[in-house]
Amino acid sequence: MDKLQIGIKENLLNFILLVFTNFFVGSMLGLERTILPIIGEKEFGISSASVALSFIISFGFSKAIVNYFAGPFAEFLGRKNVLLIGWGIGLFVPLMIIFATSWWMVIVANIFLGMNQGLAWSMTVNMKVDIAKPTQRGLATGFNEFAGYTGIAVMASVSGYIASTFSNRPDSFYAGVIIVVIGFILSLFVKDTRTHVKQQSNDSDTDYTLSAKEVLKKTTVTDKNLSSITLAGLTTNLKDGMAWGLFPIFFTSAGLTISQVGSLVAIYPASWGLFQLFTGPLSDKIGRKWLIVVGMLLQGFSLWMILIVNAYDTWILAAILLGIGTAAVYPTLLSAVSDVAYPKWRAHSLGVYRSFRDVGYAIGALFAGILADFVDITWAIGLVAILPVTSGLIVAIRLKETLPLTQKHHGE
Repeated sequence: MDKLQIGIKENLLNFILLVFTNFFVGSMLGLERTILPIIGEKEFGISSASVALSFIISFGFSKAIVNYFAGPFAEFLGRKNVLLIGWGIGLFVPLMIIFATSWWMVIVANIFLGMNQGLAWSMTVNMKVDIAKPTQRGLATGFNEFAGYTGIAVMASVSGYIASTFSNRPDSFYAGVIIVVIGFILSLFVKDTRTHVKQQSNDSDTDYTLSAKEVLKKTTVTDKNLSSITLAGLTTNLKDGMAWGLFPIFFTSAGLTISQVGSLVAIYPASWGLFQLFTGPLSDKIGRKWLIVVGMLLQGFSLWMILIVNAYDTWILAAILLGIGTAAVYPTLLSAVSDVAYPKWRAHSLGVYRSFRDVGYAIGALFAGILADFVDITWAIGLVAILPVTSGLIVAIRLKETLPLTQKHHGE
């Protein structure tokens, strides 16, 4: 029997299918990015920012928990089966929001959204890393995150247009049912990649297995590289949880139309998605560490820029810079985890990292909501901006360059 080939070129069709699949995974998230905070305020009469952001909190905790178990599920059930289960769960999201008669139904819908994203997005990134050579991980994760966040941006803009042309509900969420059907059909044609992981384990000069408890400790506390990476991921999504919940309200209160708000909210993930095509491969060439440091600092400075300026055109520039800062770190952090983790526990370590990263959504929304209620939205955004800057400085001090570990683990 011929040896299984590892590499993007060698598995190009499967790689392309996974890229397109994750575009639709991201689209599920973009569906509600522009209009759900506005629906909470206008249709359900929610004036408290912390209550309005409860849908992000439910999403963040749900996604974090499912991320943690996604790795073990993938080993037991297979990557493709977990991906299909994620799409099945995703169908509940648009249907529950369409028929919601109270805000608690929206919160429950976002629990299902967290489960959908935790299973489906986890599998697309794991499968691309499984396929890629060690020196292609930045490229693989860059394409994965580019596709997902392009999906977010496209649907954030489309849903804003539908809402301004027709209605917030139900029209904007009919697209969600179509997204689930397309994503499920694409996933049926994806090939499972568990055999690629076995091949990489066989090729590794030194490989070992860790228990679930050991992977958790190593990824979050005991390994300086992995714990620094995990903190950077958490603060990045903490910032995004705040932006998701407060940006539509902040820009609406500044007098912008829903269409303008939709454009601004879309531009941020659009630049985030686009520039990952460059930052992922760049990290394969120059290393991970300083891309992460620069990206974390740029995120914080971009948030402060949004508060300082007061013009639509300049807000567009700030949103682009915020996207670039996030793009610099998102695929790079995933690649860095993959550099440090060995093949046999890589999926589990990525699951732990993504779990802690995505609990940042919940913490960010909760923290920002409380600050917005007790102080104001401007202070909430400004204080949250301190966290990615602080995390970037910690990475500069604690993180050692992880790219050489790729060669070490694989005897290259």
